[in-house]
Amino acid sequence: MNPDEQDIREVIANQHRAICRKDIDGIMSHYSADAIIFNVKPPYQISNADSWRGVWEMSLAHFPASFGTETRDMAVAVNGGLAVAHYLLRFTGLGNQAWLRQTVALRKEHSAWKIVHEHVSVPFDPETSKVVFEFD
Repeated sequence: MNPDEQDIREVIANQHRAICRKDIDGIMSHYSADAIIFNVKPPYQISNADSWRGVWEMSLAHFPASFGTETRDMAVAVNGGLAVAHYLLRFTGLGNQAWLRQTVALRKEHSAWKIVHEHVSVPFDPETSKVVFEFD
């Protein structure tokens, strides 16, 4: 694993720890000001970090005091000052939670990796239109 890939994995891990602490500043410290987010719930498209901060503030109010995250199958590709990571993510301690598919694009800004695009989706069974909770 090269140093950039290691740094990106740490950015993602730090962001997840900040989410579990309900630390808005910690969460947002990983985003570029011009980040574009495709969210799994409304609003489905957020056009900058300030607006995304508001979504997090509203969302975290509905999370319990204690919860965690689980990540699996992470892959990271780096090419110069741009990188893409994708992985499966789910929240733990909230009951039966579906795996989310998450892709983040990052750009190196002043020697730090910042998220410039994030896309979250939930897999579903097209025959039933129901969310798939477990992957093989």
